[in-house]
Amino acid sequence: MPKKISAETDVRILEEIGRHAEGIGMDALHAYVEDAISRRTLQRRLARFIAEGRIVREGRQRGVRYRPGSITGVFPVLSGEAVAEAYIPVSPAGKEIRDNVRKERRMRTPVGYNQEFLEAYYPNETFYLPADLRSQLHTLGTPPDSERPAGTFARDIMNRLLIDLSWSSSRLEGNTYSRLDTERLIEFGQAAEGKDALETQMILNHKAAIELLVNEVERVDFTPYTIFSLHAFLSDGLLADQSACGRIRNRPVEIGGSVYMPIAMPQRLDELFRIILSMAQEIRDPFEQSFFVMVHLPYLQPFEDVNKRVSRLAANIPLIRHNLCPLSFIDVPERAYIDAMLGVYEQNRIELLRDLFAWAYERSCQHYLAVRRELVPPDTFRLRYRQKLSETIKTMILQQQAPTQKAVMAGIALSVPEEDRDKFVKLVLEEFENLHEGNAIRFGVSPREFAVWQEKIKQQEVGSSL
Repeated sequence: MPKKISAETDVRILEEIGRHAEGIGMDALHAYVEDAISRRTLQRRLARFIAEGRIVREGRQRGVRYRPGSITGVFPVLSGEAVAEAYIPVSPAGKEIRDNVRKERRMRTPVGYNQEFLEAYYPNETFYLPADLRSQLHTLGTPPDSERPAGTFARDIMNRLLIDLSWSSSRLEGNTYSRLDTERLIEFGQAAEGKDALETQMILNHKAAIELLVNEVERVDFTPYTIFSLHAFLSDGLLADQSACGRIRNRPVEIGGSVYMPIAMPQRLDELFRIILSMAQEIRDPFEQSFFVMVHLPYLQPFEDVNKRVSRLAANIPLIRHNLCPLSFIDVPERAYIDAMLGVYEQNRIELLRDLFAWAYERSCQHYLAVRRELVPPDTFRLRYRQKLSETIKTMILQQQAPTQKAVMAGIALSVPEEDRDKFVKLVLEEFENLHEGNAIRFGVSPREFAVWQEKIKQQEVGSSL
């Protein structure tokens, strides 16, 4: 029986090919994975990847080289599944960063926290997002009724946002809940079968944190209290030391797969944490503000864990406060996000993360503006006169009256205030226009009563036409 090849081995093969855009030969590739599979088995795996379109074979005989597939930016999923994942469109600078962080760890120089990276930024003078990009994002994210109170947009799409942002942000941390699983958990409290309890907890933590941002929009800001609260919600039940929830860490941490070594001293962490938040408060443009915290909060690593999750939700604070479309990270590839963060950690370069931010925000806008157009705002006037509306329509049908302005005015008499009568009459006539035997029951009218009224009106119309 042939030896089964692990998914991890497939990932190693695809990752190594992905690091060589110009192509890699069989000898070099086999040297990289010879501890796992034979040369003959590797040839069979490569033939399969070529058939699936994941890689391309170029050259002849000893000059054969293998490079990433023709689909732009295809990389393996980090979860260990041998499945290709689509990348985001990247700028030349973003591609350079991606290629650098994809080098083997031993080829990347270890680095510590660089305070000069933060000191080089001057709020409202330095901009990570160019003016044309900020303008484009404002155009994309501003709803037609942007003058409404802060948080209105987010509240309008609250149910969808809870599901999408909880799922997307958790997925970027390796959570295996599907979007449907997430929806069932958030709406009905049904945990998915076969999932780790920590994954369920992660989703529920996101829900609680998002509700805080939207429901307390007038109070949340880039203050230590708000960020500590976000961390407390997001890390609840997920840390070995529960006292670490919502507070600056007091022990060193490492970044898996990275050569970046964050600050270890709690006092210095606390000082820089407060400086970052103070600078964020000074930034006037909401998109620049959002992106700034996506860069500097995770770079500092102020908490024992859950730093990136905090930064992703904190990035929504200025968007919600300015009644802009929120950023849900929907469809963002896990690999692209990790590459972008490694670019910040190890090189203090933001171009790849900027590419991802702009692409992800456009995706969110397309999604939520479409969702919002489907929402029908409640008619408060109709709600106020709901009972009177039903009474008027039912009475006119039972008395076999034609739906005319005169008949409606006679029926309401003094029961509707004078300032509302014209609007009420218009509402009644609109309801009659859309009335049929299938919906007449809403007004307490039986199908037989409606049929009798309808026949009577037809007779009146025929009589008046003679």
